[in-house]
Amino acid sequence: MKAIVYHQYGGPDVLQCEQVEKPAPGDDQVLIRVRAASINPLDTGLMKGEPYLLRLFFGWPRPRITRPGRDVAGVVEALGKQVTRFKAGDEVFGLCTGGSWRAKADGSFAEFACTLESALAAKPPNISFDEAAAVPVAGLSALQGLRDKCRVQPGHKVLINGAGGGVGTFAVQIAKALGAEVTAVSNGRNLVAVRALGADSFIDYTSEDFCRRPEKYDAVFDCYSSHSPLAIRRVLNPKGVYLVVGGPTGNWAVSLARLLVTFFIILVLSPFTSRKLATFLARSDQKDLDLLREMMADGRVRPVVDRSYALSEVANAMRHLEQDHPLGKVVISLGS
Repeated sequence: MKAIVYHQYGGPDVLQCEQVEKPAPGDDQVLIRVRAASINPLDTGLMKGEPYLLRLFFGWPRPRITRPGRDVAGVVEALGKQVTRFKAGDEVFGLCTGGSWRAKADGSFAEFACTLESALAAKPPNISFDEAAAVPVAGLSALQGLRDKCRVQPGHKVLINGAGGGVGTFAVQIAKALGAEVTAVSNGRNLVAVRALGADSFIDYTSEDFCRRPEKYDAVFDCYSSHSPLAIRRVLNPKGVYLVVGGPTGNWAVSLARLLVTFFIILVLSPFTSRKLATFLARSDQKDLDLLREMMADGRVRPVVDRSYALSEVANAMRHLEQDHPLGKVVISLGS
């Protein structure tokens, strides 16, 4: 089968489309004929191995993980003997995972991929494979961050910084589904699209700094990490929550450095303030994938796909994600 592979750290040029052995599912795994996958900043970060400290965990001097792609949507091809939730021919979406960050997993940028049964959910019939592939990492990040960390309740005022990105487009819709009043921060060119997702108000970050406005929020859901925690505190209500879920996609090393500094400030300040400052990483969760399926099926959430690329065009797709600030998710489509 064809799969995207890299054997050394570097930019998109290190990606190669190679013939590799078709995987076989383990006892608790599902073999999927991949119809679509999507790119996350983590994929580009692991590919580059930046900053170099990451290579101590993911392979030195060459990468241990050589198959990119975690989000997946497709059709069940075969089942392990312990799998009971699915049957051959079922349409599914979810995460390609080995069960822990140490476990090697099949990348989803391939014609076939294996993953755990617990990392999958049934695809809603009203959602395309390209749309379903956009959901897992970004959708789980938005759902778990807003519900569990920010504890968003009906009537809360929530600001989403980076509302036009992969996680941000889900966050706008999920915050609205939770009953919040949503202020979206994004590039002005995304105004119409983000308002269509349900945002109550919009701030164009190219012309206005939301930290200098008088409004206060019960939660700031930060997908871009463009302001310091000290600046964000000024726009939080007492007992408000500031949650960092990501950083700029164009430079993984800069993003991680910002997050580490933010984490240190949060660690120092949190005991001395009623406002909660937190960082967050989404987790694979079967019940939450099922909830996202329900929210898509009834129209509360609709994935936003910026552009789809063929498997042979993954390098171009990576460049587009890093350089062009796409609206929503960038998808790799394998068709039928």
